Amino acid sequence: MSRIIAIANQKGGVGKTTTAVNLSSCLAAAEQRTLLIDMDPQANSTSGMGIDRDNNGMSIYEVLIGQQPVQSAIKTTDLPFLSLVTSSMSLVGAEIELVNMMSRESCLKTALGEIRNNYDYIIVDCPPSLGLLTINTLTAADSVIIPIQCEYYALEGLGQLMNTIGLVKQRLNPGLEVEGVLLTMYDGRLNLSKQVSEEVRKHFDSKVYQTVISRNVRLSEAPSFGKPIILYDILSTGAENYMALTKEVMAG
Repeated sequence: MSRIIAIANQKGGVGKTTTAVNLSSCLAAAEQRTLLIDMDPQANSTSGMGIDRDNNGMSIYEVLIGQQPVQSAIKTTDLPFLSLVTSSMSLVGAEIELVNMMSRESCLKTALGEIRNNYDYIIVDCPPSLGLLTINTLTAADSVIIPIQCEYYALEGLGQLMNTIGLVKQRLNPGLEVEGVLLTMYDGRLNLSKQVSEEVRKHFDSKVYQTVISRNVRLSEAPSFGKPIILYDILSTGAENYMALTKEVMAG
């Protein structure tokens, strides 16, 4: 049975897309049949996989509003075991269009029902908000990975996210769990990174992954080349970090 994992945090710039792209790529490299879905109107996962965000044919937008089945929006990537459902600018309007639809929180869950068993993992990159696109993702998901950056105010707003996860669990998706909390942008030279890491581990205890994602120049360069880190520089610290995270996720 496949696992649907949402990558969510309503704060921007915490490493959501980096995690979605690189976790799904490393899963695919481990020969797990993986589907990456870009639910963010900014389409960074789409461009991070080397696909033009403005001209990519069918996208998750057409799927959500019921125009097309999800099969018609699935695209291949440079990794044999990784497929992608792209985002598009039209997704900005989807929040408004979904408001009047029946079972509006379950559109993604319904769409994925047709294909879920074709994959071992479905990874969904959420937008940096707690609107209907994120609610749809949480309703469809089995679990959530929460990236937290090792900087000031790291835990700010997390209460709101946990509250939303709790409400979705209570009303829409009783099986939803927190898969894990991932520390990103870690710099071992800075006391601040160590303090934030300690605080997050105190707060979330065993839910925090042992793997931390270090600040890494190669990791931040890779998206501009439209490649996941394992195709851009497999010997980099970033590639090592995400391969270690993938082992933890697969063992979970």
